[in-house]
Amino acid sequence: MTISQIVFITTLVITIGVFSYSAYRLARFFKLTKKYPIKDWGKRIVMVLKIAFGQTKIFRFPFAGLLHALTFWGFLVILFGSIEMVIDGIFGLHKSLQFLGVFYDILMAFIDVFAFIIAIAIIVFIIRRISNKVKRFDGREMTSKAHKDAFLALTLIFLLMFSLLGMNSMEAIMNPQNPYPVSNFLGSIMPFCPCKAEGLYSFFWWMHIELIFIFANILPYSKHFHIFMSIPNVFLSRLEPLGKLNTMESITKELQLMMNPETAYAPQENAEPVRFGIKDAEEVTWKTYLDSLTCTQCGRCTSVCPAAQTGRKLSPRKLMMDLRTRMNEKAPHLIKDKNFQDGKSYLGDYISLEELWACTLCNACAQECPVNIYHPQIIIDLRRYLVLEEGKAQGGLQAIFANIENNGAPWQYSPSERLNW
Repeated sequence: MTISQIVFITTLVITIGVFSYSAYRLARFFKLTKKYPIKDWGKRIVMVLKIAFGQTKIFRFPFAGLLHALTFWGFLVILFGSIEMVIDGIFGLHKSLQFLGVFYDILMAFIDVFAFIIAIAIIVFIIRRISNKVKRFDGREMTSKAHKDAFLALTLIFLLMFSLLGMNSMEAIMNPQNPYPVSNFLGSIMPFCPCKAEGLYSFFWWMHIELIFIFANILPYSKHFHIFMSIPNVFLSRLEPLGKLNTMESITKELQLMMNPETAYAPQENAEPVRFGIKDAEEVTWKTYLDSLTCTQCGRCTSVCPAAQTGRKLSPRKLMMDLRTRMNEKAPHLIKDKNFQDGKSYLGDYISLEELWACTLCNACAQECPVNIYHPQIIIDLRRYLVLEEGKAQGGLQAIFANIENNGAPWQYSPSERLNW
């Protein structure tokens, strides 16, 4: 085993170890959340093919959507080359999958072209953020940290493509019979002889593989974690029609008992009191928490939100970002002590009542989201907590609820007077 192999394997093991710790940490956070049923697996596969792999929901903004789709598809193709590099690094080989013949050459050509396209797309994305000042990229939730996170990820992706093209260009200089259409041209205009190209090839190879390892371990703490999470989130996303309210199991049982006493069930001994809605991050379902991890912070949801566009404080993107922040803040303490309280909560300290009641539940945000996040569920659950747990409702809603309870109608009239008109 060569020194190069030892260094590579050591770096790979460290990378896998650090990433595994990050994954384990998130898995423990998920254990704090509530259950969420999943069914209709066949429909979900079709949805993944259409929305996740087909990128069909991002083309409302055609130019940016096309660039993003090409970047996504390019990553899928380049993944093959990354796997080959790992095999090469472990076993000390060069082009270990070349035995695939013509298929290999075609795939390498696609990798080369996509690397160039992605590099150009990243430059465009950076220019749009710096000079065009796209409105949906701003907002009070988009702090300097959020913007730096975006620029860091874009820079790393560009460097990945730069090192890949540099590696292929040096390969083209050393081997004129190469399958790289773009790098063959780049190599032809570079003033390097094959002897120098060999050293530069090694430099770009190590640069590329180390950037992959670094990027993989930055992702779990970045908005670009959606690179990993978007496909699972689309697969597990809501199948019911937008706007359909989910029922609360405890209330459903009570109603069934009222309608048919024979459906009575024996309550569990020492059962905790039923909690309606949510107040803090750990009370959401695991699917809602997955939504928050998948959020790309693209702002498409907020850009179509009627409340946000008319000057209200509500931002669907902020709902997701704040949930993720609150979970990161509280979950580590809850793992150590399940009764931990820090005097703060998601409702109130992160999401204000003004934001909560500004939502019209029109579902425009959910319709627009490219990764099928269902923002209204948080609004619904927070409102249920306020109304059913604390007896607080916006403005005249409290009187309406009282009238429905007392009179069976929203109006303050006795049922016996309904026909007096």
